[in-house]
Amino acid sequence: MKAPFHLVPPLAIAALLAACSSGSVQQQPAQEQAAQDQASPQVPAAPVPPAPPAAPSPSVTVAGSRANITALRRPMQMPGAYYLPPMVVQQGANKFPGKDANKAVLVSEQPVSTFSADVDTASYAFVRRLLAAGSLPPADAVRVEEMVNYFPYRYAAPRDPARPFAIGTGVVPSPWQAGNQLVHIAVRGYDIAAAARPRANVVLLVDVSGSMEPADRLPLLKQAFRLFAQQLRDNDTVAIVTYANGTGVALEPTTGKDKGKIADAIAALQGGGGTAGGAGLQRAYDLAKRHFDPKAVNRVILATDGDFNLGMSDPRQLEQFIAGQRKSGVYLSILGVGEGNLNDALMQRLAQAGNGNAAYIDSLLEARKALGQELGSTMFPIANDVKLQIEFNPAHVAAYRLVGYETRMLDRQDFKDDKVDAGDIGAGHTVTAIYEITPAAAAGKLVDPPRYAGNGTRKAAAPERKAGSDELCFVKLRYKLPGESASRQIDHPVRATARATLDAAPDDQRFAIAVAAFGQKLRGEPQLAGMAYPDIAALANAARGADPDGYRAEFVRLVQMADTLDKVGPQASHGAPRPHAAIAR
Repeated sequence: MKAPFHLVPPLAIAALLAACSSGSVQQQPAQEQAAQDQASPQVPAAPVPPAPPAAPSPSVTVAGSRANITALRRPMQMPGAYYLPPMVVQQGANKFPGKDANKAVLVSEQPVSTFSADVDTASYAFVRRLLAAGSLPPADAVRVEEMVNYFPYRYAAPRDPARPFAIGTGVVPSPWQAGNQLVHIAVRGYDIAAAARPRANVVLLVDVSGSMEPADRLPLLKQAFRLFAQQLRDNDTVAIVTYANGTGVALEPTTGKDKGKIADAIAALQGGGGTAGGAGLQRAYDLAKRHFDPKAVNRVILATDGDFNLGMSDPRQLEQFIAGQRKSGVYLSILGVGEGNLNDALMQRLAQAGNGNAAYIDSLLEARKALGQELGSTMFPIANDVKLQIEFNPAHVAAYRLVGYETRMLDRQDFKDDKVDAGDIGAGHTVTAIYEITPAAAAGKLVDPPRYAGNGTRKAAAPERKAGSDELCFVKLRYKLPGESASRQIDHPVRATARATLDAAPDDQRFAIAVAAFGQKLRGEPQLAGMAYPDIAALANAARGADPDGYRAEFVRLVQMADTLDKVGPQASHGAPRPHAAIAR
């Protein structure tokens, strides 16, 4: 078994940084498992296939075919549909959603862009882990919006809980494409005072299969859960359901004032066996619904490496099951751990289907952030099905490109369709989106003018309003208050006035743009070909501002690490990536 992450000597990482800086709980008896849910018969356990031998060179498996690649950061050309990505990219035994980067869209052909809000952060933490271990991440492990939204921002907050979102925007020159501009969209949710937050009714669903035994999985999660338990108030309740070959209840619903009992149950968790994740989800949801409190926040928190190999394991079947369960009012959050067999693609799909969010725990510091500092923004929802729609004015914009959000794109008509599921936002959470736009004056650089009269000219649906003549674009945000089925809408016009220089923009805008640049650079997106890692690091470093927890300083060092790895290549014998320990905050 590997040493705990905080004891691993970070010699190789320290060298790279220098270069950059110029008691157990057994499963419940089979008869108890059968009795607890007779309506959900178990599928016979399938044999667990042996792990494939390590390949001598990096490879990617797509839809059953295998092809060696020379640069993992090269973008994969894999089309996919929103929300149900039909293809999965497999790097080694890790699995990621296969999705092409968004491309520039002509406003004359498609003036409206629609997407679901996203507050997941898993991609950033996983990328950090690989970089800390001396390896550049595969392109499909990098979701730019999750990297941008990982950081706390000091956006203006709404004042009225009945109108729970404030929208702010800014237009600045693009640092990676001369002549283009970036539209920075900042959304902040209403923050609920700690004393006013509803009671939490939580079921921890813990994967205790054999794959969870290494120190960076179940042992790390046990530390994270102890942090979580310390955050519980006396009237909160928590239960623990485990799954391996079967399922078991390691802790019946227990109030937060009985922290000793909760800590004992956590300490007794021990790994071994198969992975009946589907049965575990069924049992956890059943327990949550039996103890459902309409005045509380009812949530299942699934902690796993994503390896489901017994019983209900088909991704679509799991997704349909969870989508059906969200109608009960029970939310789902997912904590991913481990590397080597991480099923990131499945965890993303399940979190999106379950009105929840996904985080990746690579260290105790990340556990502190996800389950401590940000507990309110992830645990207590203020709005469901949050969607954004931006309409661009062809008088000012020739083309636009949404940076990131590839797995969250929606059709235009989905925006007003309240049956279409979308992102869920917690108390005080921020959402950032960035569009790269080509001004209308530069339209000739994109496409030739039409040869025939009427081609390429979009007729306005209504006469242009005087109030909109100076608008660059128009932002609409649609959401449902918890417990409501009808959506509400907030509108925000964006004026066609850009700052003369990027340096004149606020720190939060510049830093978010630096993170977006880094994500695109790691993915190998051609738009960033002319912007080097040192340029990104300089932009981020100048925009660090107040950084009490050191997240932004850490980011600058990660960019420097990527620059070094890009020049010298990965460590020849770094082995499996370790939880980050050398990148101190």
